[in-house]
Amino acid sequence: MRVCIGIDVAKEIHWATAVNEDGRVLLDRRVENTAEDIQALIDGLRALGGERVVGLDLLGGLAAFLSALLIAAGERLVHVPGLTVNRARQGRPGGQAKSDPRDARVIADQLRLHDHFRPIEPADQTVAELRLLVSRRDDLVVDQTRRITRLRNLLLTIHPGLERALDVGAKGSLWLLTRYAAAGDIRKAGRKRLLRHLGRTAHIHDPEALADKALAAANAQPADLQLPGERMTAELIAELAAEALATRTRIRDIDRRLADLLTRHPDGTLIQSLPGMGVVLAAEFLAQAGPMGRFASPDALASAAGLAPVLRQSGKSSHLRRTTYADKSLKRVFYQSAFCSLGAQESRAFYDRKRREGKRHHQALIALARRRINVLWAMLRDRQPYRAQNQPSAA
Repeated sequence: MRVCIGIDVAKEIHWATAVNEDGRVLLDRRVENTAEDIQALIDGLRALGGERVVGLDLLGGLAAFLSALLIAAGERLVHVPGLTVNRARQGRPGGQAKSDPRDARVIADQLRLHDHFRPIEPADQTVAELRLLVSRRDDLVVDQTRRITRLRNLLLTIHPGLERALDVGAKGSLWLLTRYAAAGDIRKAGRKRLLRHLGRTAHIHDPEALADKALAAANAQPADLQLPGERMTAELIAELAAEALATRTRIRDIDRRLADLLTRHPDGTLIQSLPGMGVVLAAEFLAQAGPMGRFASPDALASAAGLAPVLRQSGKSSHLRRTTYADKSLKRVFYQSAFCSLGAQESRAFYDRKRREGKRHHQALIALARRRINVLWAMLRDRQPYRAQNQPSAA
């Protein structure tokens, strides 16, 4: 007897429903997100006997603790995407109504009717650490972008010439702004003090040119101009610049840790041998894709990333289009790595061919990203690093 268990995952209370092959409900209960209550659920599932499959509507996050206990107990887990659950529920009578028990029943019924859902496999320690570091890096990058944008806006209000002259995201410019942002302060300091300040930190490219740009921008602004809130604005700019420098250091430290983790992962070196797959993109791929056993073929991986066209056919009308339901993070990894690989001869030849066929830049990159999935899949299957002669022909 095959038993299908659907679990609607939540922060504090999960809901579990088990049905047999005929759709008869064998178990229907709430499960608190505690080890004790989850163990009680596991005992209840074992009492049902038969061949069991458990479907969850979430991966990681809120479902991490529940998944770990179920996998440790030997249960077979699969992922039933939330979109699938929502569409299936809406197709039922009273589908507008939503509740945890209804969703758990829908998940169980989907498992009973279909057997194509991807398995949830335990992640090893290295992959778990990669996911945490990649997530933290993404947060830092988003915060840094917001911080730099805010700094630019503030600088524009008191010293627009300096904002145009500086590369505000660069280390040298940020270090300069930790002390000198207002035009009057720069003029008062002079070139000698500016260079002295820039010399207090290492690895600044061409500090003399940076000091000259700052002085030129300050001298171009009227000396008698008094702007409202100028002093407070300069203090806020200095504070944001110091935070941006600290964040740059933190991101660099995370990149070093990611590189170290990739050397410990059995696929890390293989993936990085593919042109365009640097440390960050390789780490993001492993973090997002998880165990490759989840995907039966390169086509399945391309479909998960939203890079495989889907058929839209009705009557005499038939065409292919890109899917709108995919893992956008995984798609970004393949798209960005394809862009970064354009310096490689084989990738550039394939891209140029697609452009000659009339495809736009974005379309040619999508095609290149899809082709590179086949190459990456073959590398991981054969346990061989990338070699140019293994690149599929553009013909």
